[in-house]
Amino acid sequence: MNTYRLSAAGRRLVLILLIAALLIWAFAIWSFASTLRLSYNPLEFWSSLQATLASGPGIGQLVPALLMFVLIIATPFLIWNLLIEWSAAYTPTTDGLRFASLGVQIEYPWAAVSDLRRTDDDREEPFDELVLTTDCTTQIRNPLVRLLYRQAYGSLRLPIYAGVETRDELLAEIRRATRMASPLAETAPAV
Repeated sequence: MNTYRLSAAGRRLVLILLIAALLIWAFAIWSFASTLRLSYNPLEFWSSLQATLASGPGIGQLVPALLMFVLIIATPFLIWNLLIEWSAAYTPTTDGLRFASLGVQIEYPWAAVSDLRRTDDDREEPFDELVLTTDCTTQIRNPLVRLLYRQAYGSLRLPIYAGVETRDELLAEIRRATRMASPLAETAPAV
């Protein structure tokens, strides 16, 4: 059994994206407070919030504050998804494909795989996903992690990240195990 993980180049890319996401999150937190003139000091927060609400913030304050609030809420989900990609490990077994990452341990039986498809042919690095017939996310014991995982990928898909080392070998093993023909093999003329 061979375990497939992100390559060094894939890890560098995810690290750059993580740093960018953290910077965006920090900017959103700072910008939210400065737009509404809030203090993050625990002793002054409620009084500064009451003063802002009492003065009746204008549209010039509300729109940027709302945008920053959305970024404050959404960016941690992005960070969690990037951390899942960072530590993703795929292990083909005789029974199915085992996926492990940050508290997620799922065994996808080969019988549950209905398709292996490329989701975006226009990308420089291709992105494939397994399409499943049954929900295997019930194997995740922690309800919060299960909710986050389903939010990111849904319950009937498993992404095969573009940065996985020897990715073509992994895809070939998946095709071989599920007896799916490659999309290229279906259209290629017989020699």
